[in-house]
Amino acid sequence: MRPFWLFLCLCFALPLQAATDGPGTIDAILKRGEAAVNAYDPAQPLATAGEFSALYFEIFEASGMELDLGIKAPALKTELEVLFGALNGNAMRGVPRDKLEASWQELRNKLEEARNHYGQEQDSSLSVFLKALLILLREGVEAMLVVGALAAYLRRAGAADKVWVIHTGVALAILLSVLTGWAVNSILQAIGAPLAVVEGVTMLAAAAVLFYVSCWLFAKREARRWEAWVASQMDQALGTGSLLALGGAACLAVYREGAETVLFYQALAGSAPGQGLALAAGCATALVLLAGLYLVMRLAALRLPFHLFFGSTALLLYLLSVVFMGQAIVELQAAGWIASIHLPGFPHISWLGVAPTLQGLGAQATLLLLPLLWWGFRGRRPEAGTARTG
Repeated sequence: MRPFWLFLCLCFALPLQAATDGPGTIDAILKRGEAAVNAYDPAQPLATAGEFSALYFEIFEASGMELDLGIKAPALKTELEVLFGALNGNAMRGVPRDKLEASWQELRNKLEEARNHYGQEQDSSLSVFLKALLILLREGVEAMLVVGALAAYLRRAGAADKVWVIHTGVALAILLSVLTGWAVNSILQAIGAPLAVVEGVTMLAAAAVLFYVSCWLFAKREARRWEAWVASQMDQALGTGSLLALGGAACLAVYREGAETVLFYQALAGSAPGQGLALAAGCATALVLLAGLYLVMRLAALRLPFHLFFGSTALLLYLLSVVFMGQAIVELQAAGWIASIHLPGFPHISWLGVAPTLQGLGAQATLLLLPLLWWGFRGRRPEAGTARTG
């Protein structure tokens, strides 16, 4: 866990972010948004779409409200990202005015809901402690599950001496997270590059790598006489390509949320001056809990039957890849890189990456269907072989 202590030290070596004026930011979004809706012309929608995009990047994100709301109400922050993407997507497609107004009203309602999280008294020490604890737990659990599963796999496969590959991936991710946090605090904000793009692309890459690794692990589960196979094939099974995939999966899983975690802590420290001790205590407590989760996974892995261990590890990584895919689509839609067709009334489950957009649900459904297609293909192969033999 030493890299995580270094990670926290470097977090606070960066310049603190000033406290966010939430009500002022909301008022600015509402004022410009109303003007954009009134000026909307379905025959020439690009000007309005550009203004809606500016509402997200130049006000919601640049003001620090996105990060601040991610601390106060993470599910609401994700809902707002989805609605910004849907509003921009409707404008880009030149939908009828009544449909655009309905989309804008939905965003307005959520912004007013966000207003309720501001104007309260300054956070107490207990509040800062709990926020610091929950930030690292929320952002770290998924990464720890991936890292713990991959490290347990290497130990269970008789390759404990290669666990350093996983640790190297984690250390690299921490370094990249701190550098990204610094860049967002300085360079990216200066040139207007959106954090949502960095997050979205990273999540897409993480989803792809985890999907590949989960399929690879599931194939190992099906290998007959596993112990003998490992003894004779270890060099090939854990060759350079496989080790790079495992290390890359660990790196992407940690980096996926690492940069945002840096910025969250910077925002929390800036909004709670004089509460450094409570913040550090919350971080330390979260680290202890994450370390406990890692040890539990390590001990449980040694006691599970081989087929159950590899099957459950593959399933865990596969499900996380589906979650990452949904979260990536939300970020890229908010950034305007992917179109957004909103599905009103569909449930929004942020911790599963499920958002009410056609593109997000379609991408997750595709990942869910791929294993079924693969199993169906494999199921037909023996029959074809039998037919040729006869």
